[in-house]
Amino acid sequence: MKTKSKFFFTRRDLLCRGGMGMGALALAGIMGDAFGDTPHPASSLDFPLAPKQPHFPGKAKRVIHLFLNGGPSHVDTFDPKPALDKYHGQKLPDSMHLITERRTGTVMRSPFKFQRYGKSGIEVSEIFSHVGECIDDVAVIRSMQTDVPNHLPSCLMMNCGDARLIRPSVGSWVTYGLGSENQNLPGFVAIRPGGYPNNGGAQNFRAGFLPGAYQGTYIDSKYTEIERLVENTTNQRVSSADQQQQLELLRELNESHRRERDRNVQIDARIQSFELASRMQLEATEAFDISREPESIRKMYGEGAEARTVLIARRLAERGVRFVQAWVGNDWDHHQNLEEGHRGLARKCDQAIGALLKDLKQRNMLDDTLVIWGGEFGRTPTVEVVMGLPNNTRGNGRDHNHHGFTMWMAGGGVKGGYVHGATDEFGFQAVEQKVHVHDLHATILHLLGFDHTKLTYRHASRDFRLTDVYGEVVHELIA
Repeated sequence: MKTKSKFFFTRRDLLCRGGMGMGALALAGIMGDAFGDTPHPASSLDFPLAPKQPHFPGKAKRVIHLFLNGGPSHVDTFDPKPALDKYHGQKLPDSMHLITERRTGTVMRSPFKFQRYGKSGIEVSEIFSHVGECIDDVAVIRSMQTDVPNHLPSCLMMNCGDARLIRPSVGSWVTYGLGSENQNLPGFVAIRPGGYPNNGGAQNFRAGFLPGAYQGTYIDSKYTEIERLVENTTNQRVSSADQQQQLELLRELNESHRRERDRNVQIDARIQSFELASRMQLEATEAFDISREPESIRKMYGEGAEARTVLIARRLAERGVRFVQAWVGNDWDHHQNLEEGHRGLARKCDQAIGALLKDLKQRNMLDDTLVIWGGEFGRTPTVEVVMGLPNNTRGNGRDHNHHGFTMWMAGGGVKGGYVHGATDEFGFQAVEQKVHVHDLHATILHLLGFDHTKLTYRHASRDFRLTDVYGEVVHELIA
């Protein structure tokens, strides 16, 4: 059987290229990202995740994002408010009636005690005592704001920089800008026990209009068996030599298929995902296997799916994965029984998060690893009115609050033992040194060595960026 040369044209090829050529050239001017404006790799053997240099030397080389989906209450974790005790059971002043998603009633005190930790003396809730032990390495942002008090748009805003439209996630932008330090593992990994998250699911770690190589790779950390945690990394039926021959043949077929279709970006993404999967057989099993950790380290992180998730995040960061997003605590959306719900979830992850900070520090990794903690918004200082909804029949919970909430960062050039901004005396809205999500994203990129206004990608004849047309670097957070 003769093989067709890449220089040979069939009659169909000639008619297609000759008859449609001018139309294609005209269309290229309209749809730049599909034809002319978006750079494509030279061949399927290119590594789109090869390490790249940022705009300037960054203090952070990698990111671990601890995402607490559902909205943890700032006034019960890292933003103590004595006024809640003083005015418990009373109505807020008329000037404080801000928009919330559901009806709320009187002021509700925090059921948790706060304690000062470290040389900085920053107050932290009893449910995050392990994090409190590391507070001198942490910058607490008490003046965060986002746009709406609703989960889906707020999750997308926090993770993708836009509440409505399809946009690449933060992890995708970071790997697009920096590449990865390990070509045998994904550059961006999202880990969560129990399946895809609610409130946007895989949209939270998508590549959007960026090439598919920058998409987050999802891992379900509920599994303890490495064969289920990372499936299909070994082949029991084919020898390594035979498998290598198969991969070489597949690579040649893919390349031929790709050339005939003018390097279609979707085909590029598919081929790159196949090739990454084959390379992962070299290293994935070892990277995700926490049984290889010393018993003392595993004990330090604790037991359960949350501890396993956070420990895997450290192992991946240590092996060159550029951006790891660990979804911890399942769902912090406690419209009722907040004391029971928050205490239970914190019990599952506080020890592991504290261990992560200590572990990174003892490995000399904290200085260039940026750790981010927080959810999509906070919660109200007032009790949510019982309305008979499935998640609100017993009371003693708080509603969503986008006007003011808390996040924190550690390592990666962040100023430790520092509190930035403040909410009002009740914790309802940010009033000092306000930080919007766009500002947070600009600061994250700055710590990684990027001018957020210049890290762009050409799509639909426009240069897009993570922060859209917004965002200011919060220099006070930087050491």
